[in-house]
This record gives sequence, C-alpha cells and structure tokens, in this order.
Amino acid sequence: MIAWMAEAAPKTVKRIAIEFSALAVFYCGFVFLLPRPESVTTDGWRLTALFLATVLGSILQPVPGGAVVLLAITLAPVLGGMKIADALGGYADSTVWLVMAAFFVSRALIDTGMARRIALLFIRLFGKSSLGVGYALALTDWVLASIIPSNAARSGGVILPICRSICELYGSYPGETAKRLGRFLMAGVYQSVCVSTAMFLTGQASNPLAAQIASGFGYKVTWAGWLVAGIVPGAVSLALTMWLVLKLNPPEIRHTPEAARFAHDELVKMGPMTRAQKVLLVVFISVCGAWVSSGQTGVDITVAALWGSAALLITEILKWETVVSERAAWDIFIWYGGLLRLGKALNEKGVTKAFAEGLGGYFSGLEWLPMLAVMLLIYFYAHYAFASITAHMLAMYPPFLALLAAQGAPLGVVVFSFACFVNLSACLTHFGTTPAPMFFSQGYVSMRDWWRTGFVMSIAHLAVWGTIGFAWWKLLGLW
Repeated sequence: MIAWMAEAAPKTVKRIAIEFSALAVFYCGFVFLLPRPESVTTDGWRLTALFLATVLGSILQPVPGGAVVLLAITLAPVLGGMKIADALGGYADSTVWLVMAAFFVSRALIDTGMARRIALLFIRLFGKSSLGVGYALALTDWVLASIIPSNAARSGGVILPICRSICELYGSYPGETAKRLGRFLMAGVYQSVCVSTAMFLTGQASNPLAAQIASGFGYKVTWAGWLVAGIVPGAVSLALTMWLVLKLNPPEIRHTPEAARFAHDELVKMGPMTRAQKVLLVVFISVCGAWVSSGQTGVDITVAALWGSAALLITEILKWETVVSERAAWDIFIWYGGLLRLGKALNEKGVTKAFAEGLGGYFSGLEWLPMLAVMLLIYFYAHYAFASITAHMLAMYPPFLALLAAQGAPLGVVVFSFACFVNLSACLTHFGTTPAPMFFSQGYVSMRDWWRTGFVMSIAHLAVWGTIGFAWWKLLGLW
C-alpha cells in the first residue's frame, strides 16, 4: 500500500531525501543494533541488511525500482565483501535472459495485433452472455500468460482496452451505470489475471526468479513442470473466479449478443491473418512446444526462447529498434538480475539457513504439514502490506523455503505452494500487483467492493488450492 500511495503523489526532492534516509537508518539499525548469529559472517550480515533495504526500497521507491537495485549492486562490493564481477553475475544468468526473450516475443504478439485477435476470437465464441464475456477475457489472459511474462503488458495492453470497449458498448460507464456490466467485468477480469499468473512459469516476471531460488535448494522447476503443477487447481480457480465475482457484483445486463457481434465486426475489420501474424503463430507454438518437451529433448527453455526471438528478428516481424526500445524488458533486466545475484549471495553465505534454524525453534513442536499450513496463511495475507508480488516473494519466499526444508518437508510441495500462493494473494487489494491500479483506476469498482471481492476470492483460492491443489500435488508425487 505504501508503494501505491507513493506512486499516486509526485516525488519531491525532500521526500526522496527522507526515503533514502529511512533506508540508511534501516540498514544501520539492522547491522549495529540486531544481534548477529554466530554462523553468519560480518560480510554476510551486512549483505543481509543491504538486501532487505533493497526490498524496502523497491516498496518505497525513492527512485524507480531498477535504480534502487543497481545502487545496491554497486554497494555490495563495499558493504558485503563481494567482487564487482561477482556482484554483476546475475546479469549473465539464463533465467534473466529467458524473461527478456519472452518479453520480445510478447511485444511482437501485441504489435502485430495477434494478441488482440486471440481475445476477439474468444469473445466471438463465448461472448453472448456477461459471464461468457468474462470467461472469454479470462481465457485470453490465460493463453497469453503461457509466453508473456508481464501481467501488466497482456492485461493492460490487450485485455483492458477490449473490456472497456464492451462496457461502453452497453452504456456502462464509471458512476451510476457501472453496475450494468462494467463493475462485474473489471473486477472479474482482474481476479482471473491473478490466477493466470500462478499457473505458468511465465505468468509474471518474478515467477522464474522463484524457480531460480528453488534451484538453490536443489529443486529444479521447468516450464512444463510448473504448468502440470498448476493446471488442475488453476483451472478450478479460474472457472470459480468469474462465477463468484458475478455473484458478488451481479451485472444488470446478463445477455450480451452485441459483444459477440462487436468481436465479429472487429475481426472483419482486421481482415485475414497477415504474414506477420502467421509467422508469429508458428514461432509462438514452436517456443511453447520446445518448453513443454525440454525434459525429453534436452533443449534449455532459455535457448528455445532466444531462438524464437531470433526467428522474429530474422523475418523482421520484430524490429531491432523495438528490442532496444522495450523499456519494460530492460527495466526488469536491471532489477531482476541484481536481486537474483543478491539473493544467491545470501544463500552462499549461509544467511537463509541461519534464519531457518532460528525461526524453526519457535515451531519445533509442529510437524512439517501443519507448519506449512500456518506459514502459507501468514505468507498469503502478508500481501496486504505489499504492492508488488516480486517484493513479497523476495522478502518471504527464501526464508520460508529454508524453514520448511529444515523441517524435512518435501521440497516439491513447498516450492509450488509458496510460488503459486504469492501470485494468488494479489487478489486482495487494488494495489496487489501492477494490473490492479490499472483496472481499479477505470472507476467502475469502489474500493469497498474491490476489497470485499478480494477477501472472498482469497478464501476461495485457499480452499481450492489447499484441497484440490494439495491432492493433485500428492498424485504427482510432490509430497
């Protein structure tokens, strides 16, 4: 919430100075006032303080998040005893380049109109009722989440404009007419985005980071493995989400034949698939196929994604000027690679292990399964305090993983439960992840209705993933 409020007001020099001072005070207080565990070196303790101050800085954002991380990387050699080449090592990590390559393919999907075509096809098929329109938009996000690692890009760049157009088609605008259709669609589509982010390794930018952290504990997460783990509970959650939102925010208009006609007319205007769209479709299917079969073929998923990007560049579907101007991708490259390296450094210096041993003492009487249940509840509802899935995951995912691993919990169920739940928890507020303020700012849903819907959906997600999800993971042999 702090970060959302900070974005809402323009920054002043005084405010920036105050926020940087707060980060400095936090760092000094942590290093000099908190007792350092004997198993952690002085450099490791300073690096821990730097990492936590960086996460806090990503929330406060005295400067953009990427700049905060870059500053931390330059300070790591001074404060954490790292060599500068070592501190910059995260930018050579294959996971970072997977996200970059996926961003480039996603830019082609949006720029060629292929993503919009997919959305309109779903609406033409299912858009004869308000509930059908909601499911059509949810399915569009689900398909795009298979390769677009930015929930903001796919929902804000593709789905939100179409959603708004359909609302206005029925005379539903912010204010008195919002209840006609807009309140339901805006709330429902956003809630479905939270589910899609949990179902794919590429669901949003920090999911590969969670996979990389899991690899540090000896558990490998693949694109296909994440899909298989999330597909059953995710499908149930996705189906339940739109129906529940309909009950919580019932639209006055239930039948929407004009929406299907609108989609048909828009597809007619677009005409047949262009050469660019046909080539892109082949690349899209090929990359996803390579990801699914990587376990059998041995082709690294990052290599497959880079091949896809290269194919689009060779065929000039994707222009090099577009690649170098893809601001969101390069922003993620800076903060993602930096945070990835800092997180690895903490693990290498034994900080996460020391934290797990210390925290584990408070729960020594619990078996791993009830401890996992308690930790997941704390972890889920802690998102009320976060305006970023990435910040939430970085702050709590590694230590909770270490804690459960130390208690002997099966790594598979721990890795996927925490990785999926952090995405689902974005349902709670109007600042839970980047698309939240984008949908909320449309003015169709009041804050009261948004939070009420989010809390009910949180219970639904916990019920579905805590029962069907855990049963499915048991069947898969994850525990």
